[in-house]
Amino acid sequence: MALRRRDDVAPEEFHRYWREEHAPLACRLLGPLNLRRYVQTHTIDTDVNGQLAAARGTVQAFDGVAELWWDSFDDLLAVLGSEDGQRANAELAEDEARFIDLERSSLFLTEEQVMFESGG
Repeated sequence: MALRRRDDVAPEEFHRYWREEHAPLACRLLGPLNLRRYVQTHTIDTDVNGQLAAARGTVQAFDGVAELWWDSFDDLLAVLGSEDGQRANAELAEDEARFIDLERSSLFLTEEQVMFESGG
């Protein structure tokens, strides 16, 4: 999920809340969600982001990216079809609405395709 903070939430508060309030909730729900891994990637506050965006003509940076990992697509589908998974997902969505601008964020599924990996 590529995240944008709500306009009424300061950047510092967005990152604090996501790390200190939302993360413990997500970790508590790992079981019902059958997650293997949960990663938060917080955007760095640097002018370089603007320079990179200008060089490529891209939109403004997202505030962060959340990665939720399942062992298989079938595991994800099983979670989405279970009552416990649906309750956990609803609880997360309710909390996300407190600090994430969901309409300007993007939720999507990906599959990693490693093209190169350094051995060192």
